[in-house]
Amino acid sequence: MSHAQPIVVLGAGAWGTALAVAAAARHPVLLWARDPGQAADMAASRGNQRYLPDVALPAGLRITSDPLQALEVARHGLAVIASPMAGLRERLAALPAGAQVLWLCKGFEAGSGALGHEIARQIRPDLRCGVLSGPSFALEVARGQPTALVAASADAGLCAQAVAAFHSDGLRIYTSSDPVGVEVGGAVKNVMAIATGIADGLQLGQNARAALITRGLAEITRLGLALGARAETFMGLSGLGDLVLTATGDLSRNRRVGLLLATGQALAEILGRLGHVAEGVLSAPVVQARARTLGVDMPITDAVVAVLQGQRAPAQALHDLMARDARAEA
Repeated sequence: MSHAQPIVVLGAGAWGTALAVAAAARHPVLLWARDPGQAADMAASRGNQRYLPDVALPAGLRITSDPLQALEVARHGLAVIASPMAGLRERLAALPAGAQVLWLCKGFEAGSGALGHEIARQIRPDLRCGVLSGPSFALEVARGQPTALVAASADAGLCAQAVAAFHSDGLRIYTSSDPVGVEVGGAVKNVMAIATGIADGLQLGQNARAALITRGLAEITRLGLALGARAETFMGLSGLGDLVLTATGDLSRNRRVGLLLATGQALAEILGRLGHVAEGVLSAPVVQARARTLGVDMPITDAVVAVLQGQRAPAQALHDLMARDARAEA
């Protein structure tokens, strides 16, 4: 058993709550919720009815909405940011000097087009920071079902901290020194999952699904290499692993967006029903813009953006992808 260390999880959505539950068996964990009402409800019911119903919170997991209490733990232990990508900059800015921090959010920041490590380098170069990513549905992690993640940072000591904090019988933590690749895989697979959901919703078949996943991985890899990632990272948990899970799993919000788009539902209606953030919807146009700046060809991403922005019907977008000229596989 690893030495207990204080952990604060900043964000009480499904994934933040699940990771807090997983870590609380062996460490003192404080879960911070932005909404005082949500924090009070969770403390009283010992559950997160909005984001993770039917999962009981362990007795040792403390819950707060007090930012000062959360930052005090961050001063002495490990901070985990579990906000959507849009909240990462604000959470990083608030951390105490020299804090150790991992973030769970996957995506490119709207507006700046930045990945998490780029935001951190820009606004908080003093932090020891990295990303925790990989194929993981929150509900399964909270239930203790077997899951493997990767902690990626240029700081080997922080990767070791992540292993000490979260590695357990049900949660296996691998380490990587390629945060760029891990972040690109985590961000772009959400876009590919929307495409695969559309194909499945149109009942195009298993062959089409396999083709989209494979060519989607090629797109992810091309963009990652252009941003300085290592090719082998995309064969790992945060690349192929996360892509397969998100593109095929029934718990995937991004896949569900694609499935519903295929039925002709409007995007606004779909997102209203979802009740959670589907990062691929936010990331798709940002991924497209970043790829174009770098001269990287990403036809699946282009098709998803066209559907999301109402420029092309789902069936037409998939048809146009299949009608592209023959080329060598690379």
